Amino acid sequence: MSELCMASHLPDLVEGQPFGSVGKLSSNLEMKIVDPETGVGRKFGEVGEICIRGPTVMLGYLKKPDATRQCIRDGDMGYVRNDGYLFIVDRLKELIKVKGFQVPPAELENILLCHPMIHDAAVVGIQDAERGEIPKAYVVRSSNELTESEVKSFVNDKVSPYKQLSGGVEFVKEIPKSPSGKILRRVLRERSQSKL
Repeated sequence: MSELCMASHLPDLVEGQPFGSVGKLSSNLEMKIVDPETGVGRKFGEVGEICIRGPTVMLGYLKKPDATRQCIRDGDMGYVRNDGYLFIVDRLKELIKVKGFQVPPAELENILLCHPMIHDAAVVGIQDAERGEIPKAYVVRSSNELTESEVKSFVNDKVSPYKQLSGGVEFVKEIPKSPSGKILRRVLRERSQSKL
């Protein structure tokens, strides 16, 4: 979050912290996890938009309330455990909306990357007339023996029906990424649209 002049969460350098956590909330800050559409607070362990308030968070842009609202609600999605550790799941704008359910692409990508024959993977939402969007995987495989049905079965056995790879699996030579290593989902969505 670039609207802070210091880190909002710090790792526990003495005790260590759970794998995947960004740490615990820094002192002098308040955090709330909310439903991104209603603004209603979420319970421990429930994914929502991360909102942070405190003296080190900027107040806003001078005479630009719309820009301030966009800036302060930056769209990071995550959850907090009972012990205070925060886990960032994905970005709000990257969530795939399947029949009203929100599917974080990173969750499916993490499952895909556990497969021994998958070198890299990315998941995007593609348009579907019946469900709005559906997840589609782009996979860099380490062996041509790996099939689409094997990949789908590997993921679908581990997730709820609405998170299944009903948009299919496409094998690619590489996943498009920015210089900083961020997946360029826009490129993959455009690729998918061009095939329709």
